[in-house]
Amino acid sequence: MATNEFDLIARYFSQQAVSRKDVPLAIGDDCALLEVPSGSQLAVSTDSLVCGTHFLPDADPALVAHKALASNLSDLAAMGATPAWVSLALTMPEPDETWLARFCEGFFALAEYYQVQLVGGDTTKGPLSITLTVHGFVPQGQALTRSGAKVGDWVYVTGNLGDSAAGLALLLNQQHSDDAQLAATLLSRHYEPQPRILAGQALRDIASAALDISDGLISDLGHILKRSGVGAELDVDALPLSPELCQFMPDRDKALQLALTSGEEYELCFTVPAQNRGAVDTTMAHTGVKATCIGQIRAGSAVSLVRDGQPLDWQLHGYDHFAE
Repeated sequence: MATNEFDLIARYFSQQAVSRKDVPLAIGDDCALLEVPSGSQLAVSTDSLVCGTHFLPDADPALVAHKALASNLSDLAAMGATPAWVSLALTMPEPDETWLARFCEGFFALAEYYQVQLVGGDTTKGPLSITLTVHGFVPQGQALTRSGAKVGDWVYVTGNLGDSAAGLALLLNQQHSDDAQLAATLLSRHYEPQPRILAGQALRDIASAALDISDGLISDLGHILKRSGVGAELDVDALPLSPELCQFMPDRDKALQLALTSGEEYELCFTVPAQNRGAVDTTMAHTGVKATCIGQIRAGSAVSLVRDGQPLDWQLHGYDHFAE
């Protein structure tokens, strides 16, 4: 007998380890019923991943699921929110249960780690695509936004930059490495980003603005600048590069340029007023996440790149979903 939509939902999505007390009614009805804690605001974000654009048709479904959920959770991290719920709209050419089983394995492993409950969604027939809507809580009035940066604030990023783009280059056979372990590490960093949830929460009392790096630092920082009405100066030699990226790309300038343009990093870029700068290292140490100061907010409207105080004429841009 052919598998129908409701069979798939019952078999793969109704059974999950996470069952939150703030979800009176989840999968199985026309709507989910959810409860927002008193004194909190609800943070909501939606993202889509499309086969052929965000992942290859032969990609491991468990890794695709991890990347899909992690990228959405990263949006909550950028606001300083605590994840709570997720809904999933899955479009598939055919009900491929082998694919679904692996997808759910990756999806629910990450959901359980962050105690996120799947509360609803939809399955339908069509080209393979995944759309998630995540919901999280942030204390009233404490959400991090893109509009709070001021002249004199310092610019930071979490983690390292460039690894995701290096992994993608390997995946697309644009570059090659004879070191199998190095290649595996970079591919993992492309497919299995770690959303900086604890770091985002820790920054609520420290940062003036924040966002996650999904389209490349050079592009995403521009969103903060536009919303805040300021410019920024970045010291390219301060950009944090992993040992693996430096090994993979020995030309340091090329590695730095990759760090500036690499999309799907899902690290946080944030600005910190001068009076809070001393608290960054201590606060971030408690989260286990490295934070690196890479520049300062200036008057103006654009990102300028410098080395040893001298301007660099690197014409760089991040990812554009509709660019040819």
